[in-house]
Formats: sequence, C-alpha cells, structure tokens
Amino acid sequence: MSAEADILKSCKVVAVVGLSSDPERPSYRVASFLKENGYRIIPVNPNEEKIIGAICYPDLMAIPEKVDVVDIFRRSEDIMPVVEKAIKIGAKAVWMQEGIVNQPAADKALKAGLRVVMDKCMLKELIKIQESKK
Repeated sequence: MSAEADILKSCKVVAVVGLSSDPERPSYRVASFLKENGYRIIPVNPNEEKIIGAICYPDLMAIPEKVDVVDIFRRSEDIMPVVEKAIKIGAKAVWMQEGIVNQPAADKALKAGLRVVMDKCMLKELIKIQESKK
C-alpha cells in the first residue's frame, strides 16, 4: 500500500492548514470532498471563524483534540513552522498539497516519526483509491 493510501485509510481526523472559506479555492474543494467521504475536517485559518460548518482554529496548537494528519495549503517556504507544530501536537502525518515541496520540513517530520506526502492532492489520491475498488 502506498503512503498516500495508508494515510487516507488510517487517518480520519484532518487539520487543514490554510483552508479558505471561498468555495472556488482548492483547499475548500478538497476539504469539502474529504468531509463528504467521512473525514472529520478541522479548519486552521486565523482569519475565519467557521468553514464548512466546522469551528476554525488560528493554528494547530489551538486545536483541543487529536489530529491524525495535517493537510497543508501554504506556500513551500511557509511549511517548516507548520510541520514543527504538527510534530508538537502528535500528528501521525503531514500532507503537502500539489505544488508544495519542502524537503527540509519533510526530513524533520520523517525524523520525528511522521509519515510525509509532498506535491500530491488528497482529493485526487482518494478518488484513485475509490476507483481502484470498483
């Protein structure tokens, strides 16, 4: 099983860092799709109060519950602090969306025992898994 498939199968609580309230933004579409497919979405955006019906937190440290995977919609140069917080909160994995690559942050997460995906879309990977089951 690929790392992507393993994470999508075993990690059901997803903190989405950089989730936008704009339905046209990729982060909103991905989070909505994941929610429709049984994932618990925790929005992380300091500029919002609620997105897709869920309370929004200003950062990962403010989330009062366990997070399985941190899905990151931020520029590559902004990834390291997010990964450091993901490690602190005990996340099992970090997922950098399409177009996002930060090897030093990935290495730090791997060294801390987290699983890492870079430059891939959770929505597209979930659709691949669903279609392979048909």
